[in-house]
Amino acid sequence: MSWNPSIEPLNGDMTNADAIETVLVPRARDLGGFEVRRALPTVERQMVGPFIFFDQMGPAEFITDAGIDVRPHPHIGLATVTYLYQGEFQHRDSLGTNQMIYPGEVNWMIAGNGVTHSERTSAETRSGPSKLYGIQTWVALPEWAEEVDAGFEHHKQDVLPFLQGEGKDVRLIIGSAWGETAPVKTFTDMFYADAVLKAGASLPMPDNHEDRGIYVVSGSIEVAGDIFQAGRMMVFRPGDAITVTAGEAGARLVLLGGETLNGPRHIWWNFVASSQEKIDAAKEAWAAGDWEHGRFTLPPGDSDEFIPLP
Repeated sequence: MSWNPSIEPLNGDMTNADAIETVLVPRARDLGGFEVRRALPTVERQMVGPFIFFDQMGPAEFITDAGIDVRPHPHIGLATVTYLYQGEFQHRDSLGTNQMIYPGEVNWMIAGNGVTHSERTSAETRSGPSKLYGIQTWVALPEWAEEVDAGFEHHKQDVLPFLQGEGKDVRLIIGSAWGETAPVKTFTDMFYADAVLKAGASLPMPDNHEDRGIYVVSGSIEVAGDIFQAGRMMVFRPGDAITVTAGEAGARLVLLGGETLNGPRHIWWNFVASSQEKIDAAKEAWAAGDWEHGRFTLPPGDSDEFIPLP
């Protein structure tokens, strides 16, 4: 437990709402009996830094024998980030990974030139009622890294930098911010953090990143007298020193951003790429279903079914 002055506001930090470039309102999406709130991508904004996809999962409650069953499906050109507040699930992928994830931990899966994975509530958890609540994001890879080999990292919460100031707890999940660096391997400069603020506590945004945003998970924050409730994402103008203050009920926030890429990305289904040709090649490979010799294989231990090409 330590107090880190770098997460305290500095004189001159802006609280002017004019510093907000865009306010995004997530859309509800039903993923087959499980609802998510999707903040990215939108018509107004495709990415914040390299973050191209942002889903709030839950909070959801399941009865005995129920849970999530996301069947094996493919990705290219991105890395997925999974971070939970409540619950757990089991990640399997075509690399042979079989990893449980629990609150405060991070799963980082690099799709690169192609990976297949599934996410399911474990048999143990299905033996009784359960809950699930968390955030899942995609990070678009820079063009030079789109064809790298797939990879996977899991880090427990005790190795992720944890900063405490007056009335705030901040866990750095990915990247660099407030003088700290998380252990997750990244391909561009970025930051991604979980912050819990007590009522009236103030937190400065990292000022060493080109693109920055905040998603309000719960509670509310104030910027220059304007209140932003849960379920809103604010994207800030580059270069401004920004500080946000938690409302009367406190707040839980996701802070994210980083270096912008060299241009927009093509997105189709679970594929992200710098060219339509790469998307088309991935579509053709998944539709072929050649799990033994083709580009994609199914996860060991979860190869009896898969999500077909839409």
